[in-house]
Amino acid sequence: MTAKDKAKAKAERAKGRLKQSTGKATGDRRMEAEGRVEKAKGELHDAVEKARHAVKRKGGH
Repeated sequence: MTAKDKAKAKAERAKGRLKQSTGKATGDRRMEAEGRVEKAKGELHDAVEKARHAVKRKGGH
C-alpha cells in the first residue's frame, strides 16, 4: 500500500467518523448511515491492502 493509498483510506475513515457522529448528534439518520458506509470503505481498503501485502511477503503471486 502506497503512502498515498494509506492517507486516502485514513482520510475516508476520519470523514466517515465525523459524518457518523455529526448525524448522531443532529438526529440525521441518513448522514449517520453515510458516515458508517464511508468509515467501512476506508477500513475495507486497509484490510485488502494488508492482506495483499501479507500474501506478497509469504511468496504468493
